[in-house]
Amino acid sequence: MQDSLTLYLAVLGAVVLLAVLLHGWWQSRRVSVRQPRWAPQEPTDSTVSTDALSGEHTSMVDAAVSPTLPGAPPVRKGMARLDPLVDAIATITLEAPVSGDHVLLHMPTTRRAGSKPMLIEGQRTDGGEWEPPQPGVTYRELQAGVLMANRTGGLNEIEYSEFVQKVQAMSDAMSAAVEFPDMLDIVARAKELDAFAGAHDAQLALRLQARGSAWSVGYVQQQAARHGFVAGALPGRLVLPGSEDGAPPVLSLQYDPQVAFSDDPEDATLRELVLAFDVPQTPQEQQPFNAWCAAGEALALVLDASMTDDQGQPFTPAAFASIAGELERLYQALAARDLAAGSLSARRLFS
Repeated sequence: MQDSLTLYLAVLGAVVLLAVLLHGWWQSRRVSVRQPRWAPQEPTDSTVSTDALSGEHTSMVDAAVSPTLPGAPPVRKGMARLDPLVDAIATITLEAPVSGDHVLLHMPTTRRAGSKPMLIEGQRTDGGEWEPPQPGVTYRELQAGVLMANRTGGLNEIEYSEFVQKVQAMSDAMSAAVEFPDMLDIVARAKELDAFAGAHDAQLALRLQARGSAWSVGYVQQQAARHGFVAGALPGRLVLPGSEDGAPPVLSLQYDPQVAFSDDPEDATLRELVLAFDVPQTPQEQQPFNAWCAAGEALALVLDASMTDDQGQPFTPAAFASIAGELERLYQALAARDLAAGSLSARRLFS
């Protein structure tokens, strides 16, 4: 009797245990059927990533990661570029390549720090060239810079702080890291660069003064056009264009801008013109000094005018020869500083 009871209890326990195991198996199978099986994959440009825990969906089709496609715009050349000789440069490190559209969206609305211009450049992923950001191109790294000196003076602490604030805000908006050079070092370099620029700046001008009758504006324009001058962007200014598109003019011929606004240019008269050229802005190989001398002599002859300096002293062959010697030394000093006259960096420094 005792043995039968023991056997019965053992069988009953086994049945209960088996029922428990079967129930656990069934519950786990129900969960596994309801649970989707997500295959891990690397996000691509057209992938939509899904967060299974939060249910949030983030589209990866975003301007921040679009690749540079075949047929993308060419590299932008001939434009102002950052140069450590004249710019304080901050490095912006990106988490991933970004499109030019994305960069342009977050760039500062005004790219000046006080009186100093700022530049922002991106390094293309399809060749490694640096250029100002443009739509349709992807960039792997960015850099921002501010000019350390121009004709308004050297970069000061307030201007540098404004530059830092603008670039930091842009970097934060793009979730990028930015590294700035030391402010005290930059301000000291700016002061030295400003001193160099002040000692090597030159803008030559001669005055053409009527000996007899005054000239009409129309007559001046007609005679100047015969020597290659065209209307400038500003009233009262004619220019002899440079050899490259977008380059500063070789020479400028200026007169009273109030006369330029006259209702009848034929009735408006002039008695003085100023023929000038900006030495650091104009490449030496274009021989601007020779063009300046030749244009002055030709216009003086056709307009019956005398050539004088700002103090009213007449220009003589000896005066021209003396200026030519000083110019040669100035050109050499600029070239020795890697700021040859007419170079993009020289144009920015002497602006």
